[in-house]
Amino acid sequence: MKYYIIDGHCDSLSHYVNGERTLEDPLDGGHWDIQRARATGIALQFLAAYIETEYKPMMATQRGLQLIEGAHRLIESHREQLFHIQSKNDLYNIPDSKRTGILLSVEGGEILGQNLFMLDIIYRLGVRALGLTWNQRNELGDGVGELNTGSRLTSLGEKVVLRMNELGMLIDVSHLNEEGFWHVIELSKDPIVATHSCSKALCNHPRNLTDQQLLALAKHKGVVGVNFNPGFLNESGVATREDVVRHICHIAEVAGVDAVGLGSDFDGIPEVPKGLEHVGEYCDLLDDLIKVGFSTKDVEKISYHNFRRVLLEVLK
Repeated sequence: MKYYIIDGHCDSLSHYVNGERTLEDPLDGGHWDIQRARATGIALQFLAAYIETEYKPMMATQRGLQLIEGAHRLIESHREQLFHIQSKNDLYNIPDSKRTGILLSVEGGEILGQNLFMLDIIYRLGVRALGLTWNQRNELGDGVGELNTGSRLTSLGEKVVLRMNELGMLIDVSHLNEEGFWHVIELSKDPIVATHSCSKALCNHPRNLTDQQLLALAKHKGVVGVNFNPGFLNESGVATREDVVRHICHIAEVAGVDAVGLGSDFDGIPEVPKGLEHVGEYCDLLDDLIKVGFSTKDVEKISYHNFRRVLLEVLK
């Protein structure tokens, strides 16, 4: 059976902006390209503008804007294959038989500096999702790498969450520390997402979510996009496609199937699970979900409908 897919996270944009790959076909290398994404049924791809550590803090805004401009250039130069998702109405155009929707996200609130008005600027530039932190501390809060602080969001972080609700932007807590996570749950009237995370009960990594966090996301009508990073899937650091299935099963058991999505982190992870080496192998993963007992309806929720439901609720 052919499934449509919404992938909550990939980092291929940096490769394009840096001139390393065209993202047009598999011969360029990498995990994600337009040709394989189209062939495997990617209806919507979250494309992350990841601000690398070397640009922080002084050059973070400039690097973020460079990546956003690169995303526009990529979409405009492939108009017959890609289109920009910016509104609820745009979501009614997916799945499109000829084009993949691109939802532009920024990974790291450093792009805002210390200025709330920058959120409105990146919104006007077409950004519709923001990861409040990466692993480090920034002006909004602490990332998961700040293990000993126990800090909630800053006052600016609070204002950013509330303004994102007003604008219709998706709040991504993937890299946020646990105290910040609970603070966002308190503040946000809209569903929130962890676009590329896994289960901490199965793999005790700081980037993964506890069962309590999974339950809270579900109660908030949010979604966890299961990450394909072997280090998040298995404490040995080596993983197979079966490990991805294992995390999907656990999250579905704890939080319900409506809380599970897919967030590959392709081109942002150093290794990939055996059997999920690139975007073209997504269909094998979905077939595996049927084999372990998920219904066709459940697989359609996991691969597509859950993220689409949240986006329909959040975007204006």
